[in-house]
Amino acid sequence: MTDDPYILAGSQSRDFWAESVADAIDERDPDEPIVIKGGISPSGVPHLGNMNEIARGYFVAEALRERGRTVRQIFTADDRDPLRKVPRKLADLDGNVVGLGEVDAGALGRNLGKPYTAIPDPFGCCESYGAHFSNLIERSAELLDIPVETVSNTERYESGAFDDVIHHLLEHREQARNVLAQYQEKVDDDYIPFRPICAECGHVTETDAVQSVDLDAGTVEYVCTDVEAGKQTIEGCGHEGTATFQEGKLPWRFEWPAQWQVLDVDFEPFGKDHAEGSWPSGADITRTVFDDTPPVPMAYEWFTLDGEPFSSSAGHVIMVQDVLEFLEPEVLRYFFTKDPSRARDFSIERADQLVDEFDRFEALAFGESTIGHVPDERARAEQAYPAIVDETPEAQPIRLPYTFAAVLGMTDDSELREKMARRQEHIPEDASESAVEEALGRVEYARTWAERTDNAYNYRLATDLPDAEFDDDTERALDGLADVVEAGEDGEAIQSEIFETAREHDLDPGDLFAAGYRLFFDTEQGPKLGPFLAELDREFVVRRLRREE
Repeated sequence: MTDDPYILAGSQSRDFWAESVADAIDERDPDEPIVIKGGISPSGVPHLGNMNEIARGYFVAEALRERGRTVRQIFTADDRDPLRKVPRKLADLDGNVVGLGEVDAGALGRNLGKPYTAIPDPFGCCESYGAHFSNLIERSAELLDIPVETVSNTERYESGAFDDVIHHLLEHREQARNVLAQYQEKVDDDYIPFRPICAECGHVTETDAVQSVDLDAGTVEYVCTDVEAGKQTIEGCGHEGTATFQEGKLPWRFEWPAQWQVLDVDFEPFGKDHAEGSWPSGADITRTVFDDTPPVPMAYEWFTLDGEPFSSSAGHVIMVQDVLEFLEPEVLRYFFTKDPSRARDFSIERADQLVDEFDRFEALAFGESTIGHVPDERARAEQAYPAIVDETPEAQPIRLPYTFAAVLGMTDDSELREKMARRQEHIPEDASESAVEEALGRVEYARTWAERTDNAYNYRLATDLPDAEFDDDTERALDGLADVVEAGEDGEAIQSEIFETAREHDLDPGDLFAAGYRLFFDTEQGPKLGPFLAELDREFVVRRLRREE
């Protein structure tokens, strides 16, 4: 049985990676419920990249459920970890990213070195900073319609759930340190795998604070010493005290395998940093110290955001709440179906490309032919699609092309939107009222995207004919252009005719473009005019060019 976290490397048993992972879990024939876990330490803003911990596990969970298996999906908030530095950005419960000047930043600065759950919420709305972070994670999962159970590490420690594991580690601490020494430097003969929380100052001490262990009493004696946090030192207060197993925490290298024991974890996805770091030691600790089998692992590559690494502390982030303002939930869920073994960039600028990908993927899932697909793409779509949508529809939904939806977003006239969509045959003649309403729902997503990126679609169509006067040559040119549109020419043909018509009427092409922008946007500039006019309702364009409405 291998502990290789790169489970997705090489040939796979299934076309959809989650099905392949489900096969690996099934091979072990685990007891039910099968437990799938993810988890992170609260820090800064819980961003889209953090959702890998939940979304990747979700697709595996769904693959197992489709096989009749009972699955429990858990997210552990590692909220007994100490705050090591003050993040530059935070997020309120609505997902708005704010700077430290907008919250009680002192609540963080005064509590460096303390557990996240012992630090007041800078927003003043939750029991602690740790609870605030967990609430944000839970809301993100709910928005993606992923049923996940949040487990607080702090609560587990305080309830005594870790007591037996801690007792075992401390009883076999020589064996534990020998295993860890193979993976970490500075593990000397005095190393004890426990970090007491100082009763005086509240800091989470380091392992060198432990002076002695009383296994019968379930306590350790400690001296509060300095804690190194990056490039700074959090000074210990020197307090000498006694801590129970419930008044401290395990070092991460032991805490992770301890979680597997306490929660009976069968599968866990994690970032590639763990694959080369704490996973090998955790798997060895599980087998050697606990005499148990580690869960099925799966290392995933990280996301970037518009080409740059996510940074929760620096605020280079985007949250699920924010993404769902310009993408439908099923499109975002589709993004997480992509192969986790490959790095992915989430680009706000190129959101239209992601939506186009999803539309092709959905068409394949319904057996529709799309250009350039290969057989395994259809199989992947068929396997993954049911977990992407809330409920698999009986018929393929009507999907407006995203950029066309952005064009429709230039007008607030709902009737004109529908008329334009029907003229372009994006909505079938026999579509039901509810299907039309659902299809047009994409318009607001695309409109928000255009506004957010300030791209070529971020304009508003003038509802009424603007009050604009043109000279005789310009009016004749506009009438000639109306004839071209009325003839049913496509966008590029109309674009070329604008230049040709301007020359025929001794006009500078720029002046004719400006006249067109004035008629349609009441501005001097706008999107590429020819393709834009081709997307609009033809009768409306012809009347507007002739200054009739």
